[in-house]
Order: sequence, then structure tokens, then C-alpha cells
Amino acid sequence: MSMGGYAKRVAIKLVVVDDQTSVREALAVMLGLAEDVDVVATATNGAEAVSVIAEYHPDVVLMDLHMPEMTGVEATARIQETAPDVRVVVLTTFEDDESILAALRAGASGYLTKEADRATLLQAVRSASLGQSVLDPRVQRRLLELATARPVSSTPFNLTARELEILGLIGEGLRNTEIAKRLVISEATVKTHINNLFAKAGFHTRTDAVRYVLNNRVETPLHPPL
Repeated sequence: MSMGGYAKRVAIKLVVVDDQTSVREALAVMLGLAEDVDVVATATNGAEAVSVIAEYHPDVVLMDLHMPEMTGVEATARIQETAPDVRVVVLTTFEDDESILAALRAGASGYLTKEADRATLLQAVRSASLGQSVLDPRVQRRLLELATARPVSSTPFNLTARELEILGLIGEGLRNTEIAKRLVISEATVKTHINNLFAKAGFHTRTDAVRYVLNNRVETPLHPPL
């Protein structure tokens, strides 16, 4: 069902999925008030979400995890198979390791808890629509712990030493500015290395890189060349 009260220019088409009516409707109204967001539909479970997305072709889906009939993880995986251009941002009360990893492995572009305020949610929707990853700070810290705890394995992407190191830092949740400071190089140089490693590895978002590091922790040289 359309939630927009008037036509919006270059609006981000959003679908909200949650089995709790009060939460679902509150999110739809709250986010739909933004002039650059059009909540085109809502869904009560993962199975309904898959059908709604096929009908409305949204840019972003705000997805709960634990729902009847089909979970948010299952729905996310199905959406990524049938509509890979749709970005899924998980919004849940759960921030345990299993939920985080399952959502990211299914193809979610972001992971937020329901404690997030309106400004954070809007920024997440906007960032996801641009293909950027969005992670709750606590989830990001946990991913850092998980990434550094993984056994070391080599990467098959023929990355340079510097690209390999930057991949590891992305896996730790560092932003471009933080990577630049850590490596004492310019942010422009960091962006160039990231573009190159994404092209080699076939990554589309930073979440792809984080997911890879979590599954295959990369060994980085101590003093890579510039």
C-alpha cells in the first residue's frame, strides 16, 4: 500500500517489514515523513516481503529478523537471489553473533538495532540506497572482535600487499578516514586501493568485504609497500 501523501522527487522507495503492527506502522509513518523517502509498502513477514518487493521494486528494505512463516534472514537471501539491486537493512532487537553473521551472510547491507533513532534510521536508508554499508556501532565492534578471532587464510584475489591490508582494516570496521590515518596515507589513496580491491574481489559494498573477512580472515604483511 502506498504511504506517500504527495509526489516526491527522486524519492528512495522503501519497504518496511515487521510482524509487530505497532512497530511496522510507526516506522512507516516516521520514515515516510522525510521528503526523500517514499514508503511504498509494508509487510508482516518474510514471505510477504518477497512478494511485495517483486511488486513494488523498492530501493531499500528495512527488515526485521525473527518473524513467522519466513524469517528476515531467509527473506534477505531470497531477495538477493531475485532482486540483487535491492538493499536490505536489518532492524532488530537481536545483536547476538549468530543473528549478525546470518544476516550479513544472507546479503544484508546493514544491521541496526531497534534502539536506533529516526535520524540514524534515515541515514541508514539513504546510505543503503547509495550502496553503502550501515552498521550499528556495537555490531561493528563485535564484528571487529569476530574478525580478529578468525583463523588466518590466504586470499585468492591476487591483491597487492596494500590492498590486502586495507581489506583487513575494512573487515575491522574502519572507515576510509580511519584507514588513512592508520596507514599514514591520503584518503584519496585509500579510495583508489578500495576501488581496485573491490574490482578484483567482485565486492559491491563494504558489507561484502566485511563478510569475506569474517569467513576468511586475511593475513596482512607487517610492512606493506605504499
